[in-house]
Amino acid sequence: MTLAVQDRYPESLAYCFGCGRLNEHGHHIRTLWDGDETVAVFTPEPFHIAVSGFVYGGVLASLVDCHSTGTAAAAAYRAAGREPGTEPALRFVTGSLHVDYLKPTPLGVPLTIRARVIEMKGRKVVVESTVYAEGVATVTGKVVAVQIPEDFGKS
Repeated sequence: MTLAVQDRYPESLAYCFGCGRLNEHGHHIRTLWDGDETVAVFTPEPFHIAVSGFVYGGVLASLVDCHSTGTAAAAAYRAAGREPGTEPALRFVTGSLHVDYLKPTPLGVPLTIRARVIEMKGRKVVVESTVYAEGVATVTGKVVAVQIPEDFGKS
């Protein structure tokens, strides 16, 4: 199995609900490069329901959010000529999240999230993501991701 950027986050930064590999209740989003884009796949469970047969919008927003911040981290490592997981860790949080719901997203099918970086400037990376269900775009989003300082969350 290919390692995703989230697989290489240091343990102290690996508990995010959306992408933390150490959060037993989380989505476990895994962001991988596919050319100049990144891709992740997530299959919603029956409890991710909004109305019968469709995924809750908050879950979809969290997919855009975490895949986008993972994309920002992957892009920052790539721009620095470094492998993900090398120190110091390059980890991002959401500064802004905008989501557009294009059509209802069905439950019971794998969702593919694709993202691309549209701007990198200093500690800020702007990412556009699209969620697809069976090849149909159902959600688009734009995230402004901000690189966290090395001492973030430490006392």
